[in-house]
Amino acid sequence: MNPTSVAPAKPSPREASTRFTPSALYRVVSIAEAITWTILITVMVLKYGFGIEGWYTFTGGLVHGFVFITYGASVIVVGLNQRWPIGRILFGIVTAIVPYATVPFDLWLEKRKHLVGQWRTEKTDDPRDAGWVDTLLRWFLKHPLLLGTVMILAVIAVVSVLLILGPPGEWGK
Repeated sequence: MNPTSVAPAKPSPREASTRFTPSALYRVVSIAEAITWTILITVMVLKYGFGIEGWYTFTGGLVHGFVFITYGASVIVVGLNQRWPIGRILFGIVTAIVPYATVPFDLWLEKRKHLVGQWRTEKTDDPRDAGWVDTLLRWFLKHPLLLGTVMILAVIAVVSVLLILGPPGEWGK
């Protein structure tokens, strides 16, 4: 940079939020979910295939569980923002159960333009904007730090309950 040029201004919170679109959130979390499947499968092969178990077994499962629940929460927020039908939201959540299925679902959504657009922070003339779900969503989207905090606390609560319940294969025993 030469001495007479001015450094680019830091983006305002509003400008920064328009860069982190519903598509960007969904993409980051869907790829993270696929990566944690690799971690989980690796530690399971080590544990059950070779009898090798260590701190990484629990940690790998915990990381995958945290991202798995985060993915589900993100699908709900993005799906509501994009006005997906409930079936699409539920299918999006189900894709996290099948290893690596979140990525092809992401590509399918992208190809069909189901991830296009910004966060819906303002009420429009659309009659659906009058509903309590859309009103609450817009309020949280206008307060992204609070939304992020609530989502993280909710994910931690769900993961904590699941840790108390133990591995899924042991539920009900």
